[in-house]
Amino acid sequence: MNDPIADMLTRIRNSQLRGKATVETPASKLRAWVLDVLADEGYIRGYEKITGKDGHPALMIELKYYEGTPVIRELKRVSKPGRRVYMGVKDIPTVRQGLGVSIVSTPKGVMSDANARSNNVGGEVLCTVF
Repeated sequence: MNDPIADMLTRIRNSQLRGKATVETPASKLRAWVLDVLADEGYIRGYEKITGKDGHPALMIELKYYEGTPVIRELKRVSKPGRRVYMGVKDIPTVRQGLGVSIVSTPKGVMSDANARSNNVGGEVLCTVF
């Protein structure tokens, strides 16, 4: 697997299209940090670390719905392994006039675009969520 973050985002997208309550993805620190931001912003109910069917560590993500429709309408990967996208604090994009969130990997950790602006740090824009 070349891009584990894109894999996780695709699993979330596909599970929400199928109406699943939970989705399982292999565990890693970066995935957990991205899920922390998604949970803090209210896009998922939460996640927990489990042991997968194959014995490897995994993350069980609890998806969130509002009146039967998924809370996450759009989930896009911005920075990819073939083309990394780094932005300064003034260049971090706003998603849908501030209604969405950009997830940024900064020297101070993985955080939302609003937290990155308040901490005055830029970094790699991992994905956008609306």
